[in-house]
Amino acid sequence: MNNLIRLLEGGARIIEDDPWQLLCDDKTPMPSKAILPLQRWKHSQSETVLQGRGTSSQGVLLQPDDEPEALLDWLPVLTLIAIDFPSFRDGRGYSQAYLLRSRLGWQGELRAVGDVLRDQLAHMRQCGFDSFAVREDKSAADALKGLQGLSVFYGRSAIEPRPLFRRR
Repeated sequence: MNNLIRLLEGGARIIEDDPWQLLCDDKTPMPSKAILPLQRWKHSQSETVLQGRGTSSQGVLLQPDDEPEALLDWLPVLTLIAIDFPSFRDGRGYSQAYLLRSRLGWQGELRAVGDVLRDQLAHMRQCGFDSFAVREDKSAADALKGLQGLSVFYGRSAIEPRPLFRRR
C-alpha cells in the first residue's frame, strides 16, 4: 500500500515497502499478503483449514456494516485487521476499532483504509489504530503532522482508558 503511516516504537513513520495488498474483488489473483473483505476472508479460511494447512497469513477488511465480534474466534491468529472508511463522514470505523481494542482485547496491527485524511489521524489513534493508509491523492508526509496535533485528550480512549481527571 502506498501512503502508509505506521506507529513504530512510539513514533510515526511513513512505510515505503508495505507487503500488504487490499483486494476488494474476486478477480485479482491472491498475493502472499492480502487483505480480504470479511466474507471472502472467511471463505479462504475455511478452505485453508479443510486443506489441512492451518491458518493463512491473510488480513481481513471490516466494512462499516461488519461486526467485529464475527472475528472473535480468529483474533489469536490474525496479524492485521483493516477497517474501511468509505467516507470521512462515516464514523462507524472508530467504534469498530475501539471494540476490537478495548472489549475484545486484540493486540495486532489495526489499519485505517479508505477515505483517511490528516485531520482524522489523532482521533483514529485514540480509538486504537496503529497504521493509516492515507488517501492516494493526499501527501503522507503532510498527514503525518496530523498525529502530532493533539497532545492531551480529556476523555478515555483505547490507548488511555482513564479520563483526564483520573490521571492526576
